[in-house]
Amino acid sequence: MLAILPRARLEATKPVSRSDQERTIAYLVKGWPRLSETFILNEVIAIERRNISLRIFSIKDPNDEPVHAKVAGVRASITHISLGAHWKAALVANIRLLCRRPVPYIRTLLYAILQATIHFRLAVLRRFLQAGYLGDIFLREPVSHLHAHFATSPAMVAFFTHKLLAMPYTFTAHAKDIYVSPQKLLGAKIDAAESVITCTEYNRQYLLSQFGPSLNRKLRCIHHGLDLSEFEFRSPRARTEGIPLVLAVARLVEKKGLGHLLSAVSILRLRGRRIRVEIIGDGPLRRALETHLLGLGLEDSVKLLGAQPHEMVRLAYRRASLFVLPCTVAENGDRDGIPNVLLEAMASGVPVVSTAVSGVPELIESERDGVLVSPNDPTLLADAMERVLASAEFGERLACAARAKIEAQFSMDHGTAELLSIFQDGITEQKWLARAAPIGTTVTAGRSDEDPVSLRG
Repeated sequence: MLAILPRARLEATKPVSRSDQERTIAYLVKGWPRLSETFILNEVIAIERRNISLRIFSIKDPNDEPVHAKVAGVRASITHISLGAHWKAALVANIRLLCRRPVPYIRTLLYAILQATIHFRLAVLRRFLQAGYLGDIFLREPVSHLHAHFATSPAMVAFFTHKLLAMPYTFTAHAKDIYVSPQKLLGAKIDAAESVITCTEYNRQYLLSQFGPSLNRKLRCIHHGLDLSEFEFRSPRARTEGIPLVLAVARLVEKKGLGHLLSAVSILRLRGRRIRVEIIGDGPLRRALETHLLGLGLEDSVKLLGAQPHEMVRLAYRRASLFVLPCTVAENGDRDGIPNVLLEAMASGVPVVSTAVSGVPELIESERDGVLVSPNDPTLLADAMERVLASAEFGERLACAARAKIEAQFSMDHGTAELLSIFQDGITEQKWLARAAPIGTTVTAGRSDEDPVSLRG
């Protein structure tokens, strides 16, 4: 089973074409780096392994949360375009763009004001100003393609940049950004994009149901993938000593269903089952979960460890006897796609119990490579956890099948190739630059002597 690992390394470093080497792709993200968005970091690293040049633009400034060690290996320059820290540079950039592109600028500004009024969202105007900042950079330092991660603020900035420059863009829609975004604004972003990628077929079908089957070719499903060299398979039978450890890794938010996990642990304790539980992650529900576990008398067996670097998470997978993530649909409609931690646990040889919510059944076939139960039912969850913990043979069978599926269907290299083929289908750099240039001017692709406020990552 582990024979796949050397092959994965070879694929990641295979020779690239001349056209790949000549392209520069701009990635627009909410924040960089972000501990909870491993999938974006993995994607960036996989693209850079193909010797493709990237530039990363972050809407927010970095915070003080832990970061993955792999961030240090990213070669792309990082430009933060937050208005708070860089308002002077943003103001100058918008004035410069207004002078160069007065008609598109004023037309897009009026559109932004209208949308901000209709949706009672001043943030729309901030995204417009950030798009003006970004557009000015792109006129002076052209890129071949713009891709945004998340259908919320990053896609909004990309959308306004498109309207200002006639620049093509794509974006990836993930989870909450699909289900709680204003539908008219989301529809406008989808209509203007060259392609829209989402990480589950469930999400793709939902978007088709909301915006019509005519978008079938534009909406693409590309599952998140893993660099399997980071996750060594360890047999569940090697974890049988002592009290079993049940692991969950998640942001402490409603859609993760962690309250149901605590209730299931309480049920197992009443049945006489001794287990330890570690929950890695932080979020707004931490205090509520602490209160809940104290009420259930679980303080001696459940630990809320807070956010941890990814290296520590990988070590936790090696200790765990079972991984549990009881996903649910939140009251506001928010839900997961396919949580990346499920892939990581499955790749590491940890038997997995989750729920049949959103895209999770696209990853886990219940009883074959994991166990799925109905959401919001702690008793069913406790039953499934007990079945896996009670049978080393059952856990071994699930773990081996899970690793095989990750190797066959969730390779990072396969997803990267698909993504780059979508980027290749966009309008070329020279075409959009010609359309964006003021009348009577000539634009040559290349970097300018004028550098924006930029931080080297």
